[in-house]
Amino acid sequence: MDEDVIAGHLQELRRGTVVLACLTTLARPHYGYALLETLADAGFAVDGNTLYPLLRRLEKQGLLTSEWNTDEARPRKFYLVSEDGAAVLDRLRTEWRSLDTAIGALDGGTQR
Repeated sequence: MDEDVIAGHLQELRRGTVVLACLTTLARPHYGYALLETLADAGFAVDGNTLYPLLRRLEKQGLLTSEWNTDEARPRKFYLVSEDGAAVLDRLRTEWRSLDTAIGALDGGTQR
């Protein structure tokens, strides 16, 4: 099998889960770089050029709030899930579980 084909499909699959991963992680405040590290440590390797525009989009949609912390030498913008974001997260988690169950049903619950 062509590794480029597989890599492309894996990238598409991961792209669809980044919002879910971000909203889940941002139940507690994180600044951008710490969020990148937390996601990477959990197995979600996300590029900064992908994450920062996503954070801005989620904030614009009202799913995140942000606040600048200027207490340290380097100011950092911390993000946190809003009330609307928590509601969206609940819906996304429910859908994720439903899709996982459906995939499991399609393959009879067996892994290859």
